Amino acid sequence: MVFYFESNIVSPPALLFMGADKHENEDLIKWGWPEDVWFHVDKVSSAHVYLRLQSGQTLDDVSSSVIEDAAQLVKANSIMGNKMNDINVVYTMWANLKKTPGMDVGQVAFHKENEVRKIKVAKRINEVVNRLNKTKREEHPDFRAEREKRDKLEREDKKKLLREQRKREEEEEKKRKEAAELKSYNSLMNEENMSKYDDGNDSDDFM
Repeated sequence: MVFYFESNIVSPPALLFMGADKHENEDLIKWGWPEDVWFHVDKVSSAHVYLRLQSGQTLDDVSSSVIEDAAQLVKANSIMGNKMNDINVVYTMWANLKKTPGMDVGQVAFHKENEVRKIKVAKRINEVVNRLNKTKREEHPDFRAEREKRDKLEREDKKKLLREQRKREEEEEKKRKEAAELKSYNSLMNEENMSKYDDGNDSDDFM
């Protein structure tokens, strides 16, 4: 089971979600999307919260308010973290999560530490947590099927872009050939005109 939330302080609303327990977290780690941003309380047990970016969006494009919403959601769903002030929440792109066979269920590391960001959360803000909880819904998604559908659509989009690019290149090549042929034709016509009106006699005297 996965819990979904909407951060409606932006338009369109940003999608936040988290697994109900460590087993769902494990599936989210395995079948995450390249567009997913992972959040967790630093050095303290907590829920794994994800932010799904919009198409074409990067982490640098995300509103700081949405980042703060995700951090508040992580803190509120951490037994220890929820009781503490001045905690750090770490976040990084899903692709930077590292899972090795020896790790416990739900445990992760990082491929590149320098791609992990932090945000300081001074205290729980009930107004934010309550706003997010009002949008909460429960679903039982098929993680693998959703990821495969996403990848299929991406492949189709790439094929479409390649076809469009190939078509543009063919049209440009056709225009270049037509322009070259026209230039060659004009040049030929000028030479024929010069030959037609040139009688080889410099004199205008016909007598």
